[in-house]
Amino acid sequence: MTIAKKLQAYIDGEGIAYDTVAHHRTATSSQSAQAAHVPGSRLAKSVVVHHETGYVLAVVPSTHRIELSTLQDVIHQRLGLASEDEVSSLFADCDLGAVPPIGSAYDVPVILDESLHDARDVYFEGGDHRTLVRVSGPDFCNLMKDARVARFSHPS
Repeated sequence: MTIAKKLQAYIDGEGIAYDTVAHHRTATSSQSAQAAHVPGSRLAKSVVVHHETGYVLAVVPSTHRIELSTLQDVIHQRLGLASEDEVSSLFADCDLGAVPPIGSAYDVPVILDESLHDARDVYFEGGDHRTLVRVSGPDFCNLMKDARVARFSHPS
C-alpha cells in the first residue's frame, strides 16, 4: 500500500487522520470501490479537465458521471478532458488513472460535486491502483476547504 508522496505530505501537514484500504489492482474507480468493499457513492472520483487558462480537478462520486455542459456553465469556460500527458505532468507521483481528489496538494483548483459534501466518510485513490484512502466526512471537507461546491453530475 502506497500513498503518493505529495498527497501524504499534504494530508499529514493538515493534521488529518486517515486509513488506507488495500485492494487488488483495478482500472476504474467503480472497480476500486467493489474490490475494497466500499460504497461507490462515497468513493470520490477525480477527473482532470482543462480550460483556456489552466486545469480543474472535478470530483464526483464513482457512481456518477460528470455533466460537462453543466460544469462548463458553473465554471463559465469551455472545458475538455485533459490528455494523459497533461495528467501525468500535473500528478507526477501518481499512476495514470489514480489521481487523488486533493488538488491543493498539487496546486490544482478543485470543483466538488455537492453530492459528496455531506458524506459520513469518504474514500479516494491514494495515487496507485491498489490503495484507497479513507477520511471522515468532516476531514474531507477540511481537505476540500478551497474547493468550489456545485451540482454537475448525475448517477450513471
